[in-house]
Amino acid sequence: MAYEMVPLLRMLIDREGSDLHLAVDNPPVGRVHGHLQYFGETPLTADDTERLMKSVASVDNQQELQEVGGSDFGFAFEDIARFRVSIFKQKGYVGMVLRLIPRKILTFEEIGLPQSLKQVINQPRGLILVTGPTGSGKSTSLATMIDWLNGEFDHHIITIEDPIEYYHSHKKSIVTQREVGVDVPTFAEALRRALRQDPDVILVGEMRDLETIGAAVTAAETGHLVFGTLHTTGAVRTIDRIVDAFPTNQQEQIRTQLAGNLKSIISQTLLPRKSGFGRVAAFEVMITTPAIQNLIRENKSYRITSAIQTGHKFGMNLLDEHLLMLYKRGIVKYEDCVSKSQSADEFEAAARAAGLEDMPAAKPAPGAATARH
Repeated sequence: MAYEMVPLLRMLIDREGSDLHLAVDNPPVGRVHGHLQYFGETPLTADDTERLMKSVASVDNQQELQEVGGSDFGFAFEDIARFRVSIFKQKGYVGMVLRLIPRKILTFEEIGLPQSLKQVINQPRGLILVTGPTGSGKSTSLATMIDWLNGEFDHHIITIEDPIEYYHSHKKSIVTQREVGVDVPTFAEALRRALRQDPDVILVGEMRDLETIGAAVTAAETGHLVFGTLHTTGAVRTIDRIVDAFPTNQQEQIRTQLAGNLKSIISQTLLPRKSGFGRVAAFEVMITTPAIQNLIRENKSYRITSAIQTGHKFGMNLLDEHLLMLYKRGIVKYEDCVSKSQSADEFEAAARAAGLEDMPAAKPAPGAATARH
């Protein structure tokens, strides 16, 4: 019996999955609570994946697939959810990954975002970065922050995304959502245009190149609140990544700009719950204090970790501290905390110092260093 897209998507939603993988010579596979599960027994054929792709992809997306080997887009599935889709060629065949984006935008409480961040994002200008690896929930956290601003303030909010994931209705604010490749050719071009559209808040879905990073920093400097994402982990790596994106002769200038405009870096990761149902987010929060501004300006980003560690009164915490708290509360497993920690050695030491005597010994992978950097 041939697979059909609608039953597969329903199965993913019913099982509370996050992604659907379709590849030739393998049955459909869903990622459910962080683990892969087969959604059938019969392997997909080349005709199957081609047919399933055509059932959701527009003619333009199909043409882009043929011309450059891949295409990304989003679509609404009835009134239940949206999906972000990546179609691509592999071994000459069509492959697909569909990411489920729930229609309901979660609250700060439902995600576990610190309430102190409401003060951070309620600012007239500056740069706020949400970072983490692919699939760590960055888009969900950003949607929550934008939704809160939308409901609390009379702003003009412009989002620039590739593709649009969460749809925002107008509440107290006006929300303009622009999709790269559909409404505007590039992130950098959309940012330039946004400055002429009377924005208060600008969301840049991905700061993926020098031009976009530079435009985002400039937008923050010229009196707008700018949200952006980077595929980095931790405040230190994020700052270094931004500075290193610029030529050597411009790095001092960008450090000065960052010191003056960066308000916060929120770094996050997702862990499976100990119960086996669902996942939970762990956060590192850096809020830019005068001391941290000086460290950025003076090229001493390596000392920012210590500043976060001693900045709890400002609402800051390290990722490993949040992981330890989640483990202490019995929400997640020890080995999952170790795998997501910034440093396995330091996490172990902190766990022992906290008196968690019943924790299992860490088991590093054969040949791998224990510390994770």
